[in-house]
Amino acid sequence: MLETAITRYVRVTGTKAERFVEFDFAIGDPDVYVELILPFIQFRQFCEQQAIVFMTDEQASQVDLDRLKWRYSQHGDSEH
Repeated sequence: MLETAITRYVRVTGTKAERFVEFDFAIGDPDVYVELILPFIQFRQFCEQQAIVFMTDEQASQVDLDRLKWRYSQHGDSEH
């Protein structure tokens, strides 16, 4: 297990070909993450080694909301 005070988050987003886990991985802030994919066994090991905290439903909803804001919000002049 990793010895650190920084929380590491995982949010499982899917599976692929019944062999892989697709997930978001964040360090410190659930809103700043990378998308990763690992085989099931390696995913379990990764979670143990990183002392993972699985995102709560509330955190996941906030991440989804922030993702939508970035994707669909207009930047610049708000009159257009």
